[in-house]
Amino acid sequence: MDQETMAKQAIQQQGVLPLFYHADAAACVRLVQALHAGGMRVVEFTNRGPAALANFKALVAAAPAHYPGMLLGAGTIATADEAEAFIEAGADFLVSPVFDAGVCDKAYLHKRLWLPGCMTPTEVHQARQAGCSMVKLFPGQVLGPDFVAAIRPLFAGMEYVVTGGVAPTADSIGAWWKAGVSAVGLGSQLIGPHAADEPAALTAACRQVLQIIQSLQS
Repeated sequence: MDQETMAKQAIQQQGVLPLFYHADAAACVRLVQALHAGGMRVVEFTNRGPAALANFKALVAAAPAHYPGMLLGAGTIATADEAEAFIEAGADFLVSPVFDAGVCDKAYLHKRLWLPGCMTPTEVHQARQAGCSMVKLFPGQVLGPDFVAAIRPLFAGMEYVVTGGVAPTADSIGAWWKAGVSAVGLGSQLIGPHAADEPAALTAACRQVLQIIQSLQS
């Protein structure tokens, strides 16, 4: 199985994509350890601070010893240079807030799964024309589950990961699931500002979210 397919299947099977940024490398490792202990096997580390690339490299280096089997994606990738840097650092997949042709080309050349950010049917169409089969819908709190239900018939085979405004509850996740998403992205509502200091609580929260997902997938 190629890396692109493996990442896509991992997101589909997990049904939730935890995402976070932290400025401290040691805290980043603790967070991913807690996510792994809670059953997560794919995570997005967002490129949202000056230490992002260095901390991502630290996450990749720590993976074999601290969270084996974890797929590490790089999020908030907006330029071709950022895409190249994070792929060289070991990113298993890329996520962007927008559709960017340069990022698309880099992902294609390196055979990495890329989830471009889309908010309109035109953007979803553009992504599909570029060869994408999975996109990020953002911001979810603006679009709402009804948006997904409305556009799904227009883009057969396209899969959606929604981020923004999703809560780690059965009602919130269930509403998006009923609308037809393949996964939900959970950021600050799952990984709060003090989560690195409370890893056991994060691990427990992950297990609860995965139980919700498993009940929806069954």
